[in-house]
Amino acid sequence: MHKCNLLLHCGAHRVPREDLRTVHTPRRTATWQPIPHHDLLTLVENTLPRYGMRIIEQAHAITHEGHRYFGLLQIANGHTHPDYSWVLGLRNSHDKRLPAGLVLGSQVLVCDNLSFHGEINIARKHTARILQDLPGLVHEAVGRLNGNWHAQDRRIERYKETDLTPLAAHDLTIRALDNGVISGSMVPKVLKEYRNPHHPEFRSRNLWSYHNAVTETLKGNLGMLPGRTKRFNVLCEEFAARNGHV
Repeated sequence: MHKCNLLLHCGAHRVPREDLRTVHTPRRTATWQPIPHHDLLTLVENTLPRYGMRIIEQAHAITHEGHRYFGLLQIANGHTHPDYSWVLGLRNSHDKRLPAGLVLGSQVLVCDNLSFHGEINIARKHTARILQDLPGLVHEAVGRLNGNWHAQDRRIERYKETDLTPLAAHDLTIRALDNGVISGSMVPKVLKEYRNPHHPEFRSRNLWSYHNAVTETLKGNLGMLPGRTKRFNVLCEEFAARNGHV
């Protein structure tokens, strides 16, 4: 069974699910209502079966002395794909820096690369009505998941069918830099991984191989990964559309 690989970043440490219960939640104020990390996770866990989904694996991390939480849930609905699995990313904070959020992503099975998508992405600030609003937002997001299974299958097939010349790979890399997907220091790492991939599955010179070169380079900062990979997916979709793969 493939396991969910939580990409830890500086200052984070992986924790067992049950340890989330012990993380202290600050007292609410008149305008700020923090919620326990464990409560957000439980809400999502209880919602998934209502839509025919189950959790295969899960991984959790806390940072900033427990004030920030990141979680990954690998999920399934009876439909499997040889290249990737579905992942839900969760986040919460007790220091007013991050809203409670849920984002849809996928994990490449051969290398644990994560990529988050923009179709389903909820974020709710910790204001007075968060406890009333969050359950409905989570139900809405999970209810939209099934339709995205087939869309992701089609996306990967488009990427595999989209050839990528060395010049196009260089152009996409500069676009990724300009759009804040990668930093300047990552440019040679992306090109090296694309030219000489660690995994033979990505030796084909196409957009799917390049996509994995970038996500391989982005490993290591889960907090920034959703924003970066969503912007990168937009670039890839635009490139595929320009090359006749809509």
